[in-house]
Amino acid sequence: MYSITERFRAGRYGAVPYDLSGHVAIVSGANHGIGAATARTLAGCGASVLLTYLRISDPEDHPEPYRTNRAADARETQAAIENTGSKCVVIEADLRDAGAIPKLFDTAEAELGDVDILINNATGWVADTFRAGSEHVAGLASQPVSRETHDQVFAVDARANALMIAELAKRHIARGAKWGRVVGLTSGGSLGFPTEASYGAAKAALENYTMTAALELAPYGITANVVYPPVTDTGWVTESVRDFVERSMEHIHIALPDEVAEVIAYLCSDHARLITANVVHLR
Repeated sequence: MYSITERFRAGRYGAVPYDLSGHVAIVSGANHGIGAATARTLAGCGASVLLTYLRISDPEDHPEPYRTNRAADARETQAAIENTGSKCVVIEADLRDAGAIPKLFDTAEAELGDVDILINNATGWVADTFRAGSEHVAGLASQPVSRETHDQVFAVDARANALMIAELAKRHIARGAKWGRVVGLTSGGSLGFPTEASYGAAKAALENYTMTAALELAPYGITANVVYPPVTDTGWVTESVRDFVERSMEHIHIALPDEVAEVIAYLCSDHARLITANVVHLR
């Protein structure tokens, strides 16, 4: 299966399927995985993109190439975007610092233009559990739920992502803009997320913030949706994970990041102008 960007380069479309030229996107967590794929895909549709990311050093029990991917900078993604001819700015930022968020928008406005697309992909993910000895599906050791694990995840997945929406909304309304897109990434579910308790809870908060934004910001032309990807191979999918998906009645595919990015690009396009306040489950 070809990604959108690969199809552009191979001439498989006579024209860009989603025209995002003239738009400016901020994509968080864009040094690898879904974030990097989304940044590349939006650029392939003509958008200018600010990439933000934070290099993470994971424990040795985390699988490769996931550990390496999370510790990388965004130069590879930046190069791919520049190859499309789109403009790109890269900033490493810790979104746990609330003061970093307005600076991202300031930089984007100064170098690219007014931001009208926000992709809330960054995460403070950690595996934690209420039950000692719980084993993660990928074979990781889940830590006990603690103040530290809670704060690590909620500071990014809930608070920072909410503040990113708030910053977009404030600037959008102040300049009288009439078009905007917010897309968040989620996981877990209403029945909880065993071995990833804080992550699931923080994603539930992200969903709620995004649904509120969809309703409150609709008069200003902003749509806001959340994408719930299937198991996506961002470097952590081991044989045990593949076996789990094969046996599961709830999972159908192991997706590639580019496949998820194509859905996000669609939600950012004018084709999806009537789609808002949805959690879009991909299978």
